[in-house]
Amino acid sequence: MKRNARLWCPFQKGTYEITRKTRRQCQASRLPPAAVIMSDMAVEQKRALIRRKKRERIGTQPPGAKALTEEQQMMIRELITTQMKTSDGIFTHFKNFRLPEVFSSAHKTESLQTQSNAEAAKWSKIREDLCSVKVSLQLRGEDGSIWNYKPPAYNSGKEISSLLPHMADASTYMFKGIINFAKVISYFRDLLIKDQISLLKAATFELCQPRLNTVFNAETRTWECGQLSYCLDPAGGFQQLLLEPILKFHYMPKKLQLHKEEYVLMQAISLFSPDRPGVGQCRLLDQLQERFAITLKAYIKYSRPGPAHRFLFLKIMAMLTELRSIKVQHTQRLLRLQDIHPFATQLTQKLFSFTNG
Repeated sequence: MKRNARLWCPFQKGTYEITRKTRRQCQASRLPPAAVIMSDMAVEQKRALIRRKKRERIGTQPPGAKALTEEQQMMIRELITTQMKTSDGIFTHFKNFRLPEVFSSAHKTESLQTQSNAEAAKWSKIREDLCSVKVSLQLRGEDGSIWNYKPPAYNSGKEISSLLPHMADASTYMFKGIINFAKVISYFRDLLIKDQISLLKAATFELCQPRLNTVFNAETRTWECGQLSYCLDPAGGFQQLLLEPILKFHYMPKKLQLHKEEYVLMQAISLFSPDRPGVGQCRLLDQLQERFAITLKAYIKYSRPGPAHRFLFLKIMAMLTELRSIKVQHTQRLLRLQDIHPFATQLTQKLFSFTNG
């Protein structure tokens, strides 16, 4: 036996020099002799292993990852509860919507002949705006029937007019859910009515995108909304698809595998933005937005420890900034489309200022 050999005793939780007495005690505990002879380094490694397994067993986070405060937990719970009450990703109650018109070859010839040069130029601009990305629609009936709509092969730009009324109906349905979401949040109800209206007009489109992302299938480029499925068919291939900022946005949260808590906090940060046009309670909104941002950062640090998610908070904030830019582009496109082919519902007219109403 080595002179400096020591004994690790699991009952006394200490190390002792090997003697006849300690050896007999360990043998009495039915431990094999090889298990009780350990060097000082091995003893320390054993202790470290026990501590690590204990942390894993009880779910203790590494140093620096503090638990959320009670206030932060309450904020997240309220947002998630509100989201569940007001979100209908499978479009359960979406009824009496308009369906796109199916274009025929005769319709194509007639439409091209009746277009003026100015109108043709406008539709050409619309085609450039949309980067030739076409949307196919599938409707599954309760009786098991399936109705498919695919946009025509030709690409004058005007073919999108057939789909616009349906998309306006679908957008209006989602916008109503967002408005209900905001109205239920206690922090929002405490604001002045004027500021509530300004925030909703500015942020509704942005708040819709995280919700839509939860039903987006990145592999098939399809939004699976219950009986309805919207599939992207990029004429220019996948690379051209990625040129569309709104489509790039929908791929990013899926890549990051965001939690439901992160989705709702994204929406709250976007909603309570102090720099929206027409807002008066800027200081209060700035404080509220900061609290939601701090909560998001704390949630990520606590629930996603490790270097892999070190920059997740910054990536989410960058996505929100990108959404602001996308919203401006989206509004400009809608204004051009509305000018050529009036399609907007009363709600979308108010949200995007198509009229002075």
